[in-house]
Amino acid sequence: MIVARSLLLFVLAAFAEIGGAWLIWQGWRENRGLWWVAAGVVALGAYGFVATLQPDANFGRILAAYGGVFVAGSLGWGMVVDKFRPDRWDVVGAAICLIGVAVIMYAPRHTP
Repeated sequence: MIVARSLLLFVLAAFAEIGGAWLIWQGWRENRGLWWVAAGVVALGAYGFVATLQPDANFGRILAAYGGVFVAGSLGWGMVVDKFRPDRWDVVGAAICLIGVAVIMYAPRHTP
């Protein structure tokens, strides 16, 4: 149950961060306006709070593992929202990142 919760939180964090950055991009680079930028800032703030809900208490571990989720999530977001088509090296790189997430977060640890 703890792993499922952690994975869900990683997905929520990715949605908030990637979505927030995308909204800012749309507002600024695509000239959609400051409301889009403001919504992006709010989403990025939500990302920061979602990360605090992870069951592991180590900030560095959470952020390092989330980096891999961010990589894979960004490619997924690009595919769905921007119709980006990743090549095989994008997919291989994202898979390596997700393996890293699993090792960092869910490897058995023996604490003294």
